[in-house]
Amino acid sequence: MKEILETVIKNLVSNPDAISVKEIEGEQTIIFEVRVEESDMGKVIGKEGRVAKAIRTIVKAVAAKEGKRVTVEFIG
Repeated sequence: MKEILETVIKNLVSNPDAISVKEIEGEQTIIFEVRVEESDMGKVIGKEGRVAKAIRTIVKAVAAKEGKRVTVEFIG
């Protein structure tokens, strides 16, 4: 799941080396903290948050197969 998230985000940003994804795992919930550069934040969030919503939808679909709940947070 983390690899899918990293792959999607690396293809969106200008500086893929500056990305870090931190995974915080609970019993039934996983939180991903995605850090990107300030200049790439707009690309990751998208117009009216559409790109961020699409990223969350992809990760939640993968998590549903594993019976987990996922939250994705974007940090600049």
